Amino acid sequence: MTETPVKRLILTLSVPTVISNLISTLYNAADTFFVGQISTSASAAVGVALSLQAIIQAIGFFFGQGSGNNMSRRLGAHDEKAAEELASTGFFSSLILSSLVTILGLIFLRPMSVFLGSSETILPYAMDYMFWILLAAPFMAASLVLNNQLRFEGNSFYSMIGLTTGGILNLFLDPLFIFVFNMGISGAALATAISQVISFVILFVLSERIGTVRIRPRSFKPSLKIIGTITNGGLPSLCRQSVASVAMIALNNAALPFGDAAIAAMAIVNKIGNFTNSILIGVGQGYQPVCGYNYGAGLYKRVKEGFWFCVKLMSIVLLVLAVIEFIWASPIVGFFRKGDPEVIEIGNIALRLRCFTLILSSWLIISNMLLQTTGKMWRASILGFARQGIILIPIVLILPPLIGIWGIQIAQPLADIVSFIISIPMTTGILKELNEEVRQETGF
Repeated sequence: MTETPVKRLILTLSVPTVISNLISTLYNAADTFFVGQISTSASAAVGVALSLQAIIQAIGFFFGQGSGNNMSRRLGAHDEKAAEELASTGFFSSLILSSLVTILGLIFLRPMSVFLGSSETILPYAMDYMFWILLAAPFMAASLVLNNQLRFEGNSFYSMIGLTTGGILNLFLDPLFIFVFNMGISGAALATAISQVISFVILFVLSERIGTVRIRPRSFKPSLKIIGTITNGGLPSLCRQSVASVAMIALNNAALPFGDAAIAAMAIVNKIGNFTNSILIGVGQGYQPVCGYNYGAGLYKRVKEGFWFCVKLMSIVLLVLAVIEFIWASPIVGFFRKGDPEVIEIGNIALRLRCFTLILSSWLIISNMLLQTTGKMWRASILGFARQGIILIPIVLILPPLIGIWGIQIAQPLADIVSFIISIPMTTGILKELNEEVRQETGF
C-alpha cells in the first residue's frame, strides 16, 4: 500500500471494485428490464422503490465507509486492535439500524409507498416489490459494510466475489420467479432478496477467513468515541446516499402529474446513470484505501498523485461514455421498456441532457472521496449534500410547475454544474494542504 507505484496500485484495486459495482447495479437493472415486460406501472414501481433502497444503502455505506476508511488509517499506523473495534461496531450497528427500517417499513408499508411517489396504478406493484426488499434490508446493509471493509483492507478482489455472485444469481432468478412461477413483480423483489442474502453469507465467510480484520461480538463497542470516529468517516456517505433518496422521492412526486410513463422513464435514466457512475465510483473506491493508508503513514505525495491520476483517467472514460449514451439514447432507454414510445421519448431527452455534464462527475466524486478519506468530514458532507440535495431538490420542486416535464429532465445536469463550481474551492483547499505537507517533507 505504501510502496507499490500509485497508478499500478490503484488500477489493481480498482478493477475488481469496478466489476463488483457493475455487477451490483445489475440487481436493479435486471429488475427494471424484466419488470418492464409486465407494464409501465410495474416499471415505475421499481423506480419508486429506488428511494427505499437508497435509504438501506445509506445505512450500509455510512457504517461501511465510516469504519472502513478509519480502519485503513489505523492499519497504516499498525493499530490492529482499534481497527477490529471499528469493524465490529460498524457491522453490528448496521444490522441493528437496518432491522429497525425493516420493522417500521412493514408496519407503514402502504403510506410509505404513497409518500415515495406511487400513483394509484403504481401503488399495488410498489407494495408487492418493497415487501421483499424490506425483509432483505439487514442483509443488504451488512453486505455493504463487509464489502467496504474488505476494500479498505486492500482485499477488493474478495469483496468483488461476494457481490458478483449475488448479481449473477439475480439475473437467473428474475425471469424464473417472474415468468415461470408467475409471481410478477413480487418475483423480481424475491429474486433480489435471495441474491442479497447469499452475497451477505459469502462476504461474511470471506471476511472471516481472508480479511485482515475480524468481526467479533466482543469488539462491538458502540461508545461515543468509536461511533464518533465512524461518523467522521461515514457522514459524507450518509449525506450522499440519504439525500439521494430524498431527491428520488421529490423526483417521483414531481413526475406524478405527467403520468406513470414519466416516472418509469426517469427511473430508467437513473438506472443507466447508476451503471455509468459505478465505473467512476469503482475507481474512486480503488483509490480510497491507497489514500487512507498513505495519508495515515504521512506519505502525502502519493495521496495527491493518486487523486490526479483518478480524475484524469475517469474524465477520459466518462467522455467516451457520454458520446455513446448521447448517440444511442433512444435504443438504450427502449431496451428497458419496449413498446411504450412515451417512456422512450421522455427518457431519450433526459439521458441526452445528462451526457453534457457527465464528465464533471470525475472531479465531483473523486474529490468527495479524497475529502472523506482524509477525514475532512464537513467539506465532504457538504459536497455530498450539494449535488443531490441542496441543489437538485429545489430544482425539482421549482422548475416542473414552470416549464413542465423539461424541469425534471434538466434537473440533474443543472445540479452537476452548480455542484462542480461549489467543489472547486473545497478540493483545492485540501490539495494546498497536501502540497504544504510535501514541501515540509522534501524541503522543496
